[in-house]
Amino acid sequence: MAASTAAPCYDAPEGVDVRGRYDREFAGILTRDALDFVAGLQREFRAAVRYAMEQRREAQRRYDAGELPRFDPATTLVREGDWTCAPVPPAVADRTVEITGPAEPRKMVINALNSGAKVFMADFEDALSPTWENLMHGQVNLRDAVAGTISFRDAARGRTYELNDRTAKLFVRPRGWHLPEAHILIDGEPAIGCLVDFGLYFFHNHAAFRAGQGAGFGPFFYLPKMEHSREARIWNGVFQRAEKAAGIELGSIRATVLVETLPAVFQMNEILHELREHSAGLNCGRWDYIFSYVKTFRAHPDRLLPDRALVGMAQHFMRSYSHLLIHTCHRRGVHAMGGMAAQIPIKDDAAANEAALELVRKDKLREVRAGHDGTWAAHPGLIPAIREVFEGHLGGRPNQIGDAAGHEGASVNEEDLIQPPRGARTVDGLRLNVRVGVQYLAAWLAGSGSVPLYNLMEDAATAEISRVQNWQWLRHGAALDAGGVEVRATPELLARVVEEEMARVEAEVGPDRFRKGRYAEAGRIFSRQCTAPELDDFLTLDAYNLIVAHHPGASPCKL
Repeated sequence: MAASTAAPCYDAPEGVDVRGRYDREFAGILTRDALDFVAGLQREFRAAVRYAMEQRREAQRRYDAGELPRFDPATTLVREGDWTCAPVPPAVADRTVEITGPAEPRKMVINALNSGAKVFMADFEDALSPTWENLMHGQVNLRDAVAGTISFRDAARGRTYELNDRTAKLFVRPRGWHLPEAHILIDGEPAIGCLVDFGLYFFHNHAAFRAGQGAGFGPFFYLPKMEHSREARIWNGVFQRAEKAAGIELGSIRATVLVETLPAVFQMNEILHELREHSAGLNCGRWDYIFSYVKTFRAHPDRLLPDRALVGMAQHFMRSYSHLLIHTCHRRGVHAMGGMAAQIPIKDDAAANEAALELVRKDKLREVRAGHDGTWAAHPGLIPAIREVFEGHLGGRPNQIGDAAGHEGASVNEEDLIQPPRGARTVDGLRLNVRVGVQYLAAWLAGSGSVPLYNLMEDAATAEISRVQNWQWLRHGAALDAGGVEVRATPELLARVVEEEMARVEAEVGPDRFRKGRYAEAGRIFSRQCTAPELDDFLTLDAYNLIVAHHPGASPCKL
């Protein structure tokens, strides 16, 4: 009998179809039991997720009709109640500086864990392009990191990367509720991306945290893109089901929620209340928050943003958001985490590098004085400066949870949180949005979700700001300053700017790299989204199909 030529297959349970490329290493993650666990999560919670996504759309329809976000009168008792979340686990009491980065490539994971940060947030969301290869290699990397066995041999440099004796605590950020995983079908439907990310990681690694990795607590997570406490309720149910299935104590899993949507800032108490057994606090996801401000008020011509470079923490609505988050977290006994320092070292210009570091120090001093317990960095080179600022202020304490810090947030009201930002709108701002948006999208389509551009580490959040700000300006015909001359934002102006900025990008990256990359495609997609009659909810959701088409990862398989 002739030998079979069929490709090997993943051992999937009934109702689960894995369409991603087969790899023996990936098969160690996509085991039958692990896939069955993920499928169980999807079957139990998919109806609730669908309802939550429809409620997001319904809320946006109300905002488009003129309604403003507000605190919910129905949950006044939750906001005014005298309750607290479960005590902070000792293993993660000190989170003064956290580094973020994608879960793949492998060397980056090792460097982040060795960086000297207190926490490494390994990302399956904004900093990771969700190709099949990236997602599965990321799961392999994190399994090996938790086990302490991760290493990487860089043949070109003749160097092996391994973990130090002391490493950062590992937190994992799965994708948002809105993103599918097209390579895994459950009962004929694409899997919910975040349940794949969470489920595979939890299934393979929870036992290591019981054995000492998290001093009896964990695994630890960051939860992105939520808009309402009903979405936190789903996560709490997921955690409870996972803990029960694993036979571990209720409340072992802990998660920090990124407050990175405008609707969520009005739901912070409610979100913490839903997750109170599993909460590890809230984080100011400030770049996505700016993106959400534009998206929420997309139909409001009186709330146009100025140039994105001017929308910082000095803006009243941003400062109010930070103060209210700190006040809320400390009142409930959990961490209030600060925002991202996106700067990266400038190697060939010492003066410019020092100037960038000074901006980071000032930003972090503002955060710690306001009451934040820790903050984020995008690059290991920033960590010594940030630690010096936070540890110098804290004086040996791990956090400020028990202090009076953050009292400014007690007086923040609804109008503070939605006050329109002030500043100029310029053609140069339009140009920068195009340049950053196109280059980031080109990298994302090619498989890289964390991209250094103009001395900043960009991820999907900053590309989203670029996209929605251009869309908002065009939609409402914003007046833009063009070197002292006022012009209107129009599709014709954008077309000219895109053509000119594409030529500039080609000159910066070089004709050969431009030709081999996906820049032209990215330019077309970005232009289309900026001029679309209706604003797409997420750049990544629209572009995901192009990733699947370009990186299908599929292989024929017969049993």
